[in-house]
Amino acid sequence: MALGSYPTVALTAARKARDAAKLQKSVGQNPVQARKIERLKAIRTGGDTFKVIALEWYGKQVPQWSEEHAKRMLRQFERDLFPWIGERPIAQIHAMELLAALQKVEERGALETADRALMLARQVWDYWLPTAEAQQRNITEGLKARLTPYRGKNFAAILDPVRMGGLMRAIKGYKGGPIVRTALQLTPLLYQRPGNLRMMEWAEVDMDAALWTIPSMKMKRTVHGKEQGEAHTVPLPTQAVALLRGIHPLTGHGRYVFPGERSHDRPLSDNSVRSALYSLGFGKEQSWHGFRASARTMLVDELNIDYNVIEANLAHAVRDANGTSYNRTKYIAQRFEMIQQWADYLDKLALGAVVVPFKTA
Repeated sequence: MALGSYPTVALTAARKARDAAKLQKSVGQNPVQARKIERLKAIRTGGDTFKVIALEWYGKQVPQWSEEHAKRMLRQFERDLFPWIGERPIAQIHAMELLAALQKVEERGALETADRALMLARQVWDYWLPTAEAQQRNITEGLKARLTPYRGKNFAAILDPVRMGGLMRAIKGYKGGPIVRTALQLTPLLYQRPGNLRMMEWAEVDMDAALWTIPSMKMKRTVHGKEQGEAHTVPLPTQAVALLRGIHPLTGHGRYVFPGERSHDRPLSDNSVRSALYSLGFGKEQSWHGFRASARTMLVDELNIDYNVIEANLAHAVRDANGTSYNRTKYIAQRFEMIQQWADYLDKLALGAVVVPFKTA
């Protein structure tokens, strides 16, 4: 084991280094290997603070995330974790320090945000531990039990056929502008994500084939999924085709099926259909996104549709015992049949012809 060159390394320093190496060897450590590890550690110019490790982990995740998700995660680090533990060496951070930072988030009433911050911290520690000293542990373990229990909120959705019939009648009677009215009428029929419906383009719609093809880049996927994934095809029932043909003379000359009020170069605002639902008196019990849950539930409970067919139409991964790598079925034929059955069912609900409530004494 070389300790350096004389006279650059003095005899006294060399003897001290020799003694230190012998001490390492006496306790079962390989001094040569230990020196290599120290040199590898020294390569990290920024040190081993929580902020440095977190940003290193973040940089490896960004290529897999959408731009908006990446911004949201970085904002959470900068707001909820870095101010309190960012400059501390990660190996020296005590669980109570992290808990105190999370409790500051809870103090402002952001229970879900505190839960997400803990999740981020856990992933940073998981990333760091393989290169840490053997005695180090993931200090996030068990901290969830010390936080205020958080129960995620579902999107408001009507699941009762009678009440859904009332909503469908209200939608048919909506007196707003034709663009919002058509978007509102299409929402329960197609039950796709609000962002996809808002940004529907005429180039994506084939009314003769009764098919709406959403490009992969518009889907809710990772960056890789957007770039490499397939487009999502949405069968259109006859009622939807009629609605699209009806609005085509008004917006067919432009890019978007539902252009914004201020500019036809921008899609309908996210608040448009939501506001329409509130104006009809259903805003608190039925959200725009909640139509997906409404359809998902009633297609099974009321129409007994195959779960896999429904999930395919929702653009959810269709899984089996071998995972999605083997099950790539699109169920196109079954989905055409299902979507028409669903649209006809909604029409019957609006007429009150399917479910007739009994009067109670």
